[in-house]
Amino acid sequence: MPLRTLADPDILPALDPAYIRSRPAEGLGPTEPPPRILLLYGSLRERSFSRLATEEAARLLRLFGAETRIFDPSTLPLPDQIAGDDHPAVHELRELSMWSEGQVWCSPERHGQITGIMKAQIDHLPLEIKGMRPTQGRTLAVMQVSGGSQSFNAVNTLRLLGRWMRMFTIPNQSSVAMAYKEFDEAGRMKPSSYYDRIVDVMEELVRFTVLLRPHAAQLVDRYSERKQAGIPVDPQTDLSSIAIAR
Repeated sequence: MPLRTLADPDILPALDPAYIRSRPAEGLGPTEPPPRILLLYGSLRERSFSRLATEEAARLLRLFGAETRIFDPSTLPLPDQIAGDDHPAVHELRELSMWSEGQVWCSPERHGQITGIMKAQIDHLPLEIKGMRPTQGRTLAVMQVSGGSQSFNAVNTLRLLGRWMRMFTIPNQSSVAMAYKEFDEAGRMKPSSYYDRIVDVMEELVRFTVLLRPHAAQLVDRYSERKQAGIPVDPQTDLSSIAIAR
C-alpha cells in the first residue's frame, strides 16, 4: 500500500507542551470517532522538505486527536498514463480521499508554482466517480515550503484547487521559507515561528473538521445534483418548507 509510515509519531521536540490544547475542537462537535485526515506532499526527493513538513503536521494532528494517513506518491503514474487510471496507487489515493474528512496539501514551490507531483495527485482525484465524490465537503489545510524567501504562490494555487474540488479550505496556512535551514539532520523541524504556524494550522483544521462534521451532508446538498438524480424534495420532511409554511 502506498502509505508513508510516520516515524516517532508521538515525539514533538519543537513543541512547548505548556501552551498546547490537546483537544482543540472540544465543545465544537462530536470528536469521536477521531477526525480522519489524509496528508499529501509534493516531492520525491530522499530529503523532501515538503514530506518532512507533512510528517510534522501529521504528528500534531495525532496529538490533537485525529487519525492520519500520509499518501506516498512515489509509485503514482501520471494522469492519463494508464488506461482507465487502472493502477493500484491511483485506486489507493482515491480510496484514501473517500476515507478522509479533511486533508492537508503541502507542496514545494518550484518555478513559482506547485510541483507536478503535487498536481498529479490532485488530478487523480475526480470530482465524481461512481456516484461518489472523493473531495466534496472535506476540509483542507494548505502548506508550502520554499528554498528561498517566503512566498505564497503555491498555497494560493492550492487554495484555488481546493475550491475547484469543492472543499472547505480553512483560513490559516503555512509557508516555510528557506526550508533547508528549518530541519535538523534527523529530519525534525527546529523550534521557530514557522513551526508554530504549522501548529496553529493543524489546530484550526481539527476545529473546522469537527465543527462541520454534523452538517457535512447538508452543506453539499445541491439543487442541480438532486435534479440530475431525479430526487424531488418531500415537502413533508423539508425543514425549510415547514419553517416558512403559512
